[in-house]
Amino acid sequence: MPATSPPMLSWMNALADATRARALRVLERAELTVAELCSVLQLPQSTVSRHLKVLADEGWAASRPEGTSRLYRMTLDELDPAAARLWRLLREQTAGTSPADEDDRRLERVLAQRQTRSEAFFSSAAGQWDKMRRELFGERFDLHAIAALLDPAWHVGDLGCGTARIAETVAPYVARVTAVDASAAMLKAAKKRLKDAGNVTLKRGQLEALPIDDATLDAAVIDLVLHHVADPGAVLAETARVLKPGGRVLVVDMLRHDRAEYQQHMGHVWLGFEQKQFDAWMTDAGLTDVRFHPLPVDADAKGPGLFTATAMKRNGRR
Repeated sequence: MPATSPPMLSWMNALADATRARALRVLERAELTVAELCSVLQLPQSTVSRHLKVLADEGWAASRPEGTSRLYRMTLDELDPAAARLWRLLREQTAGTSPADEDDRRLERVLAQRQTRSEAFFSSAAGQWDKMRRELFGERFDLHAIAALLDPAWHVGDLGCGTARIAETVAPYVARVTAVDASAAMLKAAKKRLKDAGNVTLKRGQLEALPIDDATLDAAVIDLVLHHVADPGAVLAETARVLKPGGRVLVVDMLRHDRAEYQQHMGHVWLGFEQKQFDAWMTDAGLTDVRFHPLPVDADAKGPGLFTATAMKRNGRR
């Protein structure tokens, strides 16, 4: 477009192609690799890559490295307000059409496949889980993370509990613990570990749809779990739902790293996290007083550095 042309003409030109509009609808909902976007749109990689370049050049999409791949997203929050209004109009006009419905169904399948890879890893690794974690991160790194949570009156949630090391550690010091995991194999191992803990309840469920009532927990711990889920922000929002007003959440996870082999061998979806990214998720979930701290490095640990992120549920927030 000529330099003197109104920006609107350039925006309309970028969105005039039906394939680019379909791609943006999908990328507004989820970050995807080129291969995943090809699967959703049912188009060859060369075609998808060509349209992604146009969208990136025009500022409609952006990407970030994730292991050996790149994840693409729509930059809705960064658009000019007029461009954002144009997009919303186009999205409204295309919603409910046959191509849009088919894209949505295929997107759900792609995201489910991500989750299946992580669940398959958990089912096969339950017997070796403690040994694997000890070799990667040291003997009891979690003790550094939970020290601020101990209160004898609390009801604590161990979310994505695995074999329930956190639940076992805090149970003697709090009134009640609810431990949740999606893996039956992990819960079986947890039940064995917690046979003498009378104040711990084990529940099977997804972190995105916790089997816990609203405003139930005084505190929640999410320990080395979020790098396995497709949408950490959704998990944090669900955690906020089950916290009481003023309740706190503690996340322990890996700092950003470049060990792409973790995705292949251990079902990791994310190669760690950065503070800016995590602060935004916490805030969007309705959490406040967000604090992000790297943990001390264990000299014997073989894995990446770890961090804690804590936040509080606002009073009056569901």
